Amino acid sequence: MAGEWRECALGDVIELKRGYDLPQQERRPGAVPIVSSSGVTDYHAEAMAKGPGVVTGRYGTLGQVFYIEQDFWPLNTTLYVRDFKRNDPRFISYFMRGLDFLAYSDKAAVPGLNRNHLHQARVVVPTDVGEQRAIAHILGTLDDKIELNRRMNETLEAMARALFKSWFVDFDPVRAKAEGRDPGLPKPLADLFPARLVDSELGAIPEGWEVRVLENVLCELEVGGRPRGGVSGYTEGVPSIGAESIVGLGIFDYSKTKYVPREFFDAMTKGHVKSRDVFLYKDGGRPGEFEPHVTLFGDGFPYQTCAINEHVYRLRAKETLGQNFLYFWLSSDVVMEEMRIKGTGVAIPGLNSTQVRSLPTLVPATQVLRAFDVIAEPWITRLLASCNQSRTLVALRDTLLPQLISGELRVRDSERLVERVAP
Repeated sequence: MAGEWRECALGDVIELKRGYDLPQQERRPGAVPIVSSSGVTDYHAEAMAKGPGVVTGRYGTLGQVFYIEQDFWPLNTTLYVRDFKRNDPRFISYFMRGLDFLAYSDKAAVPGLNRNHLHQARVVVPTDVGEQRAIAHILGTLDDKIELNRRMNETLEAMARALFKSWFVDFDPVRAKAEGRDPGLPKPLADLFPARLVDSELGAIPEGWEVRVLENVLCELEVGGRPRGGVSGYTEGVPSIGAESIVGLGIFDYSKTKYVPREFFDAMTKGHVKSRDVFLYKDGGRPGEFEPHVTLFGDGFPYQTCAINEHVYRLRAKETLGQNFLYFWLSSDVVMEEMRIKGTGVAIPGLNSTQVRSLPTLVPATQVLRAFDVIAEPWITRLLASCNQSRTLVALRDTLLPQLISGELRVRDSERLVERVAP
């Protein structure tokens, strides 16, 4: 009967089974997702479990739950649901996110789940599959919109990066004109590009363009700070972005955000952030290795007011170069490899400010830079706005999930809220 919930053992709701071994040398090209304790990590030609399926980590990464719609191969580091016992699979994927997996793991150096112990966990579930589906629909609507935004953002970034690479790395319009070919651009735009390449320290570049060190095209290069005694004692205040939070264009790891007191932030003479600042990972990582990360701060994203800590550089280019160009140049393969080389082989992998200032930087003609911004800016603006929306959706989903799967909040009370946020 709708609305009724029962208390029982987890093993009465689902049956979990350990995944299967699949060494790298035995994998064959195919479209079947291979699911590890951290999600889909590869593909294979054969499936071992029917979709839809639900998978969680058995060793290593615990607590993450993955919903797989198609047939799949769960690795032996995972547990997957072999029998849903007539319960809705997508509901089960959300329901399992509310389980305290650590309470059923051993205390070894590498935590592991005992499925027999997990089957004994006491849980409360709705008895009506219709209600399960309604809960899954609400949470799934949010997740589907988040996934749609992610795919759209990948496309938008790929479009902007492809345009940047064509114009400022491969110099396609210039090479076409030099070879007497049509550059494939409207004539007013094609006329902005020269028809000849000349030698430079970066190799061949368009005639009339320059190569300078980064310092000569920046108006600011700053590193942040932290209060005396560190930030571990602060759970509120002004968010301070660290290197570990920087992921990619408009993407941050919010779970790793730290805070500094408001009075410390107000007293800071550097490290304040404003819209379209470029952040560069300064140091950290495994000894002997350095993998640089760069991102572009959006309009109030991810926070209206924030700072950076001592492991992050904040860069602002001169107006003629622009922040969009600066971001794509620093994240291009040309400069990424240069930073990787400079930041490797030291006790603490990373870049000092002298190394950053000395990075070679292409300076195209101003009119070409403006034309790039005219085309790319709407894509970037839309991408950053989409990231903001997804952040709101994630927060709403994470708020609703424990309330819905516990029965504290009923479906009818949450439907209108979701419709307003994710129409």
